[in-house]
This record gives sequence, C-alpha cells and structure tokens, in this order.
Amino acid sequence: MREGKIFVVSGPSGVGKSTVLHALLQNRKNLYFSVSATTRPPREGEEDGVHYHFVTVDTFRDWIARDAFLEYAEYVGNFYGTPRKYVEDALAQGRDVVLDIEIQGAIQVRRKAPEAVRIFIAPPSWVELERRLRSRGTDSPEKVQKRLLRAKVEFQTAYAYDYFVVNDTVENAVRELEAIMTAEHCRPDARMESMSS
Repeated sequence: MREGKIFVVSGPSGVGKSTVLHALLQNRKNLYFSVSATTRPPREGEEDGVHYHFVTVDTFRDWIARDAFLEYAEYVGNFYGTPRKYVEDALAQGRDVVLDIEIQGAIQVRRKAPEAVRIFIAPPSWVELERRLRSRGTDSPEKVQKRLLRAKVEFQTAYAYDYFVVNDTVENAVRELEAIMTAEHCRPDARMESMSS
C-alpha cells in the first residue's frame, strides 16, 4: 500500500484557499483534510471533530507538553493546532493529508515533518486580491488595507515553498494541485518504497 503524503497549503487571506480546497476534496476521495484543535468555544452550527476538535485549555497545554501537535499557535487569546495523531493515522491508511495553515505553522510543520510538501496559493494580481477582500463585505476598508499589507509580507515567503499555484480560477488551481499531488507520488523514493513493501 502506498504511503500518504502531507501537503501544507498556505496563502494570504482572501486568496480563496477554502474554496479551492473544498473543490479539491470533492475531486480526490482519498484525501484527509486535517481538522485543527482549538480552545475557543464552538460557534453556532459547528460540530466537534468536523469543524474543529474543541478542547479545554488544560487539554491543549497537556498536548503541547506531550509534543502531540505538528504545529500550534495562540491567536486572539485562543490556541489552535494540528494534532499529530489524526495526521499520522490518515498517512498510515495511505491517505494524503491536506493542512490549510498560515506561514508560521508551515515553518513548524517543516521542522517536525521535513518530507511535507509545501504549496503557496497566490492571487492572480494585487488588484484581484483587493477586489476579493472587499467583495466579502466582512472587513472595514482599514482592515482590508491591513490584510493587503500582510499579504505582501507573506508573499515574500513563497520562495521557501515547494510549489506556487495561482488561483486565477478555482478549476485551474484545483487542476494544478492535483498535478502536484500526482507528481509527488511519482518520485522514485515514493514509487520504489511502495514496490518493496
């Protein structure tokens, strides 16, 4: 049985990662989308184990002490992290794992799982990214400008990634992600390992 691979997907706010990854999951049935753990309370309609693994602060700190996360961070007073166990279980079943995480998390994953494939998703242009952020209607003009400034900083880290996908259309971005995943499983080390087992 082939071994699964970890695919870390990052990109600026508003680039359309969630939309692209949702479409990718519809196309590739053998994918496991990593569900993060968080200490924040569930919002209306959120289910434990589906949207997040909702845990107490004490449980989260215990998991940190046991090195049970591939990556974790504190954001606006709550902890978020990628539990190692669920990822390892999916990989052992031969499933590929997708992690939708920001850049600092991607750096942590690289340290703990150097074989992880990192993919940066970018907008087709800054004008289009600004249009997408404004059309969401969730942020003030000042917050949109802050997100754009942060996106430009994040963009500078794209050189550290293995692949660069431009989300000009969801279909094209999904096609490129699928091509990357297929190519990664065609590497000699992946193919020869599966032949010897």
